[in-house]
Amino acid sequence: MKQNITQSGQKILRALGRHSELIMQAYIEGTVDESQHSPQVLENLQQLGLLWRPDAESDLRLRRVVRAILEAGLSDERNRQVDANIASALSKLYTLVAHYKEACDKHKFIEAEAHLADLTELTYAMIDTLKQGVRGLWSRIHKEFGYVASIDAKIRENQLAQQQVTDLLTQLEMFEFDKLAQEAGSNRDLRRLLVVTLQSNFSLVAQELSLVQARLIELLGRFREFQGKTRLLKGFILHLEQKPNYQPAQYTRHRQVPSLFNLASDLLKPAAINVNQTEHEAELSEIVARIKAIQHLHKPKPIMPAQVVVVEDNETLELTDNKIKKAVEAYFCHIIDTGERISALDYHLQHNLEFDTEAWLYQVIGGFEALSASDKAYFSVEKSLRDHPLYSGNKIIEDVQLWFR
Repeated sequence: MKQNITQSGQKILRALGRHSELIMQAYIEGTVDESQHSPQVLENLQQLGLLWRPDAESDLRLRRVVRAILEAGLSDERNRQVDANIASALSKLYTLVAHYKEACDKHKFIEAEAHLADLTELTYAMIDTLKQGVRGLWSRIHKEFGYVASIDAKIRENQLAQQQVTDLLTQLEMFEFDKLAQEAGSNRDLRRLLVVTLQSNFSLVAQELSLVQARLIELLGRFREFQGKTRLLKGFILHLEQKPNYQPAQYTRHRQVPSLFNLASDLLKPAAINVNQTEHEAELSEIVARIKAIQHLHKPKPIMPAQVVVVEDNETLELTDNKIKKAVEAYFCHIIDTGERISALDYHLQHNLEFDTEAWLYQVIGGFEALSASDKAYFSVEKSLRDHPLYSGNKIIEDVQLWFR
């Protein structure tokens, strides 16, 4: 049986090599020009399963499997179909596992090896199919769907790729590794295939698909932005074609100015020295030259002669209170004793105080603010204010009235 398979495979490969020009012509053009080739050659390729005719009136075409081999080998941009029939492959996998375990139980080792080889081929084919699908998606993403021209076509291709990613993720959900581990049992070969190899590749494919999905969403957003700008530009061009004499109106004459144009111009930025401009070198040198040098910092300190230290008794120092502070305290005590409402300037005139009136007013205000919260509660204060003649918002204190509650 193996010899028959080998001979048939060699015959197919020789036919592919001998008629490579015909195969590539059918691949590129889609159909075979039967007038350029002999009917015997075409009949032979049909019998080998390389060409087929959909119906009696159709031209000869390549089989899907042959086209898939060429698309995968050439990395053709037209290879945008993601085939991952995991459900059928898993069903076949469980069947082969049952065949292998049954052959091992009956000590049919040659048959068991054949089933294990088929199981290995199926597992690796399933892994390669998933990886091939991911590679195809990445190839289309890196080219940003450059095989189509319009933005709308790119958006449709992006949506198709997202649907294929969703289908692949749905197919991956069919893997039940607990069940596979149970099927493998303690058999080393089965555990290596069904648990170690399959699960590690499953994790890689799932991770790649998550990255692919994020990249597709990002590209879709960019394409939709381009689409909106393109529609806006096309609409404006169409408007100009219909009305060639159109001129934008002066927005400053409108009652309702759009927010885009209702923006104030930038103010002058604060001045800053730019030491990189050679044009300013003379001015900067002049400014630096006018800076006063502090010469005493560089002079050596004179050596003072030694002095005789005389130890004496400490003198008694008496701290005298500030006169204006005492006058403010007397002003507060006068208000407490008399209970009158008297202004600070009237008190200043009545007692012929020698202090400046402005200093006197600020000292009175400072004395009131220095009181504790409990002491302030006994007094009421009122300030006579007037606006500053030059600077708006500033007030000048003309007098302060204080009374005891």
